[in-house]
Parts: sequence; structure tokens; C-alpha cells
Amino acid sequence: MENERIIPSHIAIILDGNRRWARGRNLASEMGHKAGADRLEDIAKYCHELGVKCLTVFAFSTENWRRSKEEVGYLMELLAKAINDFDKKYKDEDVRIKLVGDINGIPEKLADGIRRVENRTKDKTGFLVNVAINYGGRAEIIHAAKEIAKDYKEGKITSLDDINEELFTSYTYTNGVADPDLLIRTAGEIRTSGFLTWQSVYSEMYFTSVPWPDFTREELDKAIDDFNKRKRNFGK
Repeated sequence: MENERIIPSHIAIILDGNRRWARGRNLASEMGHKAGADRLEDIAKYCHELGVKCLTVFAFSTENWRRSKEEVGYLMELLAKAINDFDKKYKDEDVRIKLVGDINGIPEKLADGIRRVENRTKDKTGFLVNVAINYGGRAEIIHAAKEIAKDYKEGKITSLDDINEELFTSYTYTNGVADPDLLIRTAGEIRTSGFLTWQSVYSEMYFTSVPWPDFTREELDKAIDDFNKRKRNFGK
């Protein structure tokens, strides 16, 4: 009998290629980002339909602040609108939305929207959408290390021997969420660029040349089918 198709419990995606997609069509970068936001809504919906428990997407990195002021401003507005729209569409469903990253430094309009949706959905236990904004893998590890050092200094951690992988994980942005089973990057780059550095050590990687705005449900099925060909032994 043919093996049953396994749906990854946690899928993480680096949303890459919006600007290149736009340039290839002689469009402004903003149009690429808009197309990418529309694609995210569809892929998130499809993940929910498939039974994926958690989707984590890399929407804006700590390095992305180096882009032009105009592009960053547009992205912040687009993210605020996308989170608000997604929240409205899923308000009656068992869907939780959470920020993965440092909320400090994010424009107040976006930060307020994130706080509002996080608070409204905090008790939801179904599908979780983690949106990585102002996120960097090394920055997350440094943040966790500082928080651990502070708690050790204040006596909340009584022994250095208490500091292990489990404790360290509890100080990361994704505390309480299982590590990603499948990590996808679109648009041809074959690197993770600091996405979920701590969490992705045993994630299966899938790289595709398809730019994010063209990453359809069929492309996600290809990634999941490839995942099903892998034999995962976690170092055993």
C-alpha cells in the first residue's frame, strides 16, 4: 500500500524574490511586494486547509532596514494592512497570529496592530501564523543570551548547570512552538540568511528558483512531496 502523504506540522518560508519579480515585469518594487502579500494570504489559507499547525514567514529582516526609506515605509504600511486584513478574515476561526522578532523599532502603527491581533488571538490553539518582522537569527540568540544572563544575575536561574538547550529555547521568540519540519526559500538563493538559526538545525531545506509572488499552491505541494522523500533521523 502506498505510504500516506505526511503534511509537515510546521512550515517556515523565506519570502524572497518580490523585487526581482517586479523588475522582470518592468514594475515598481512596491508592486512586487503587493503581489507577495497577496500570495502569502493564499498560501497561509492553503496551509490551514492542509492541516499544517504552524506557518512561520520571514517578512522583514533586521538587515532590510538598509533599503531605501521609501521602500521600507511602503513595506511597513503593507505589513500593517496585511496583518489587519488577515485578522479580519480569520476572526471567527481558530487562527492565532504572533510576531517573531523585536517589536522595538517597528513603526507604532504596525506595532499597535501586532499587539492588537496578538492579544485577540492569544487563546487560539488551532493554526498559528508566525510573522517574522525585524528578525535576525543572530539577533534572536543574542537577545536570548542577554535575558538568560539577566535572570541569572537576579537569581531566577540559580545554577549555570540549569542552562541547557531546553532553557535556552524558552527564551527564543518561538518559545512553545515546535521547530520547523520544512524550511522553504524561494527565488533561487541557496542559503537561510539567518532565518530561525536556532530552530532550523534539523529542518529539511527546500530551495526553488520560483519567486515568491509565483509560488502557487502547486509549488507548495512540490515542496511537501519533496519533504516526503526525505528520511529524517535527527542524528540518530
